[in-house]
Amino acid sequence: MRIVFFGTPEFAVASLEALIEHRETVVAVVTQPDRSRGRSRSNLQPPPVKDRAASLGIPVLQPTRPAGPGFLAELESFRADLGVVVAYGHLLRPEILAVPRLGMINVHASLLPAWRGAAPIQWSIAHGDPRTGVSIMRMEAGLDSGPVLLARDLPVGPDDTGGSMTRKLARLGAEALVEALGPLAEGSAVFTAQDASGVTFAPKIGREVARIDWTLPAPAVANRIRAFDPVPGAWTTGHAGEIKCFRPRVVEGSGLPGAVLEATASLVIAAGDGAVELREVQPSGKARMAASAWLRGRPIAAGHVLR
Repeated sequence: MRIVFFGTPEFAVASLEALIEHRETVVAVVTQPDRSRGRSRSNLQPPPVKDRAASLGIPVLQPTRPAGPGFLAELESFRADLGVVVAYGHLLRPEILAVPRLGMINVHASLLPAWRGAAPIQWSIAHGDPRTGVSIMRMEAGLDSGPVLLARDLPVGPDDTGGSMTRKLARLGAEALVEALGPLAEGSAVFTAQDASGVTFAPKIGREVARIDWTLPAPAVANRIRAFDPVPGAWTTGHAGEIKCFRPRVVEGSGLPGAVLEATASLVIAAGDGAVELREVQPSGKARMAASAWLRGRPIAAGHVLR
């Protein structure tokens, strides 16, 4: 099939590579524009999908917005049979979705209808889901609301993070995408409408969302810390400034939520119910490090309260 691929981050690269390995004809890649990086904001860096597409010799389009008669005409010129969308980052209008002969499908990193939206992996972990997965859905105008062709799941381990699950689901999504191509090409694909009663949403994670609420029970605090690792990083503040927190473990302990219970060989913080041991931290302006190494400088002491 002639396929036009929409994708931007590293998560999407595995699916693009799977299409090539399956000997599909990817006629074009649509990705977001290069973004500035660094403190000066003057260093433009291409999205990971652009880099991989360029190395494969695939034409790349980078519209600021995937809309308008110019973009529509360019997309139509590729005469695509199918559109594949993987973490592209923009909603697509009906006239764009209708361009490929077979329409467009999306590789979404959740078991729909759960966790529609921009950050399904993180919110699944944050809410303590024991399993998550990927869904191959037909795209329509709504937010991740289209009917599902197939879904594949896997467990969320006690030490899994947003980063580790992103890597696992990228591979699973690529496998599911290839599995979906046969029925689509043969015209035998059966799509099932999503159950509206099970819909939950996974909005983009901003800075304040990642701030740790120590009044939550310890398991909920630990889940959110794992969910936001490595980005944006769950954070809290103390007298030494902002601290990002990683590798949590629920332990016994009690005290005022946010109070430091132990700050010698390990860093233990009281939650609303129970306590959380932090095994890695990243103080403001410093690299991520073992909590024990940070504590050797005694920047914090038992009894101090984090906010």
